[in-house]
Amino acid sequence: MRYLALVTDYDGTLVSDDRVSEPVAQALERLRVSGRRAILVTGRRLDDLLAVCPCARLFDLVVAENGGIVYDPHSREETQLAPSPSKLLIQGLQRHGVEPLEVGQVLVATQAPHRTVVQDLIWELGLEAQVIGNRGAVMVLPAGVNKATGLEYALRELGLSRHEVVGVGDAENDHSFLERCECAVAVANAAPSIKAIATFVTTAENGNGVIELIDELITDDLDRVTGTLPQHLVLFGKRSDATTVQLPPYDHNILVAGPSGSGKSTLAAGVVERLIEKDYQVCIVDPEGDYGTLRDVVALGNQWRAPSVAEVVSILEDARVNVSVNLLGIALGDRPDFFAQLIPNLQAMRARTGRPHWLLVDEAHHMLPSTWGHAASVLPQQLHETILVTVHPDQVAPAILAPIDVVVAIGHSPEKTLGEFATATNQPLAWPEGLSYQPDYVVVWYLRDGQPPFSMQPQRGRAERIRHHRKYAEGNLRWHSFYFRGPDNHHNLKAQNLHVFSQIGEGIDESTWMFHLRRGDYSRWFRHVIKDDYLADETGRIERRADLAPWQTRQMIRELINARYTLPE
Repeated sequence: MRYLALVTDYDGTLVSDDRVSEPVAQALERLRVSGRRAILVTGRRLDDLLAVCPCARLFDLVVAENGGIVYDPHSREETQLAPSPSKLLIQGLQRHGVEPLEVGQVLVATQAPHRTVVQDLIWELGLEAQVIGNRGAVMVLPAGVNKATGLEYALRELGLSRHEVVGVGDAENDHSFLERCECAVAVANAAPSIKAIATFVTTAENGNGVIELIDELITDDLDRVTGTLPQHLVLFGKRSDATTVQLPPYDHNILVAGPSGSGKSTLAAGVVERLIEKDYQVCIVDPEGDYGTLRDVVALGNQWRAPSVAEVVSILEDARVNVSVNLLGIALGDRPDFFAQLIPNLQAMRARTGRPHWLLVDEAHHMLPSTWGHAASVLPQQLHETILVTVHPDQVAPAILAPIDVVVAIGHSPEKTLGEFATATNQPLAWPEGLSYQPDYVVVWYLRDGQPPFSMQPQRGRAERIRHHRKYAEGNLRWHSFYFRGPDNHHNLKAQNLHVFSQIGEGIDESTWMFHLRRGDYSRWFRHVIKDDYLADETGRIERRADLAPWQTRQMIRELINARYTLPE
């Protein structure tokens, strides 16, 4: 189920004459039976609403006073989300004879002819307040409070994000909450400004329009708008002719494949960044600690502590939190079993909340190897919104590859990479004439559309990433470790990561330190093993300087490493 909640305005949308009709109430009952939530968002005062709407129980939550109050019809609990109105403002409006004058817990409302008086009083009193129009009404609310802020609170209470929500409204004050919904709908009698931002407009007015929307939701989950909402498309890159390639945020599975060091994780991280920018929640299964430095991502686990499935799911309950699950603390052979426990829990969470919206699995050939016999029984029948990253697509379990419909080949041999995938999945591959490797480009194959592979320049991420950041800082590089031996091979001190390198470098005798420094060993290791050209270049400058004392070179190189990798204390 794609859309898990309907958010509706009251006056002019759900009703036209104060009260909810019986057919509308029945439609709301059908909506709830379908497993969806219902949220009412209104500018009315709560007591006024409850007096005319005895069917409030049909809603999971009610947002009243234009975002100032949230009410739970089942527990009858009220939550005030903003300060009460200014007494000086109320007294001033009464003194000016403003009528009618409604005073709520947060909101003050009157009619449009008094707008100038209201605005002048707010100015004179120096209040931090805003004036919102609603057809013929004028409402005063604290700055920053509107239907969208009230809806955000309600969604958090229900464990949903805005991307699971369809909103329907009719008037100017509905603009804010409709823009926050994944799909905005206007009833036929809506104001022109609301129709302008709507994905579509119902053929019927008021409550009959809402019934029309509910029936379509239940019938096919608004299938006609799937993948067509331009504001939610994610920029993937540009073709060689400069036309953009957009990625629909739903109903796609992506494989990113290519040789080690070709930039697979960097491309995948860029996609993750853009998903997060659009408020999609992402869960990253991160075997080597590559993604823990991404902004707005919480890293769980490290080489000393393995994360638990319960911990991952618990943190993902907050729709605003994205998680990178670092598996360095789990033995390589045990990682498929960890994934086998994690994926059913994530699928259950997706069924309940629609989240996490995307799952990224790096090193998929280790995580989900072709030799792993449990893949078919563990995975759901349909895998959606997943990115797999691998060096060897032919070594990934066939059941994992089957749902893939977008393949990205990175590196100097894209035809070989796509050929391995095609062989593993029994897909016919027709390689276009003239298509070949180009620097800074990848080859993309959309299988579902029947398109031949094409060349694309990927959209770069916001920030530079340091490849295998935590692995190099704290992990075990094994045979790629640095060895402090000195001029006469008196030592054989192994630095299996940057943290240990810095510790040994600080305590090693001066002759050994300077021996490796003058030979350029440090910059060479940083460039070819750590694969950090910036660190290698800056270290090389230090190695070539004759004016620095040995203690200064130690300190400068350690500070460079610390700044790049934030070494543990």
